Amino acid sequence: MKHENNQIKIAIIEDHHSIRDGMAFLINSESEFTALPFSKAEDALPVFEKTTPDIVLMDINLPGIDGIETTKIIRNKFPKTLIMMCTVYEDDDKIFKALSAGANGYILKRAAGENLIDSIRQLLDGGAPMSVSIAKKVVSFFQQQSSKTIPESESLTQRENEILDLLAQGYRNKEIAEKLFVSVNTIRTHIYHIYEKLHVQNRVEALNKTGRTGINF
Repeated sequence: MKHENNQIKIAIIEDHHSIRDGMAFLINSESEFTALPFSKAEDALPVFEKTTPDIVLMDINLPGIDGIETTKIIRNKFPKTLIMMCTVYEDDDKIFKALSAGANGYILKRAAGENLIDSIRQLLDGGAPMSVSIAKKVVSFFQQQSSKTIPESESLTQRENEILDLLAQGYRNKEIAEKLFVSVNTIRTHIYHIYEKLHVQNRVEALNKTGRTGINF
């Protein structure tokens, strides 16, 4: 990623001048880095057309185009540019919107001073730097997602769900057949397919697996 002058270009998009200046100072203190500071995305993006940065350090709460939308723009226009969010926000919504938009890392401002250069180097090495609290949230999110399954009822047809609803209300096969104007054999065939799809052995298991509890057989 080094250019002709042997320096890696690191853009900073941060509206608080003291934070922006502090980050620029740290970056420029490293001989292989050069900082390109901007107070808003509207100023940065036209410059990127001529001088594309290797890394962008991005605040989320920016005037005008916010950091998440800017991340989407950069990811689309400059796909090789690495993006690291550097923000005060650590709520789940902001984290996952930023990562979904294409951010490669996410660090908190309160820890940026002491870890900024290390995080940049980690990013350049192919890593995904994150503050400890952010990493915990990401891990927790994926653990929760892996424990979730698609509702079993979504794999069933409308008629099969209709039959399960009637079973949950206590109706027997013959009564269901009469209500749906079909034969008992047709209802039995539907129930057989329901059991197959849900991997269950009986109607109690089928009702429990699809959340239709409350009826005792």
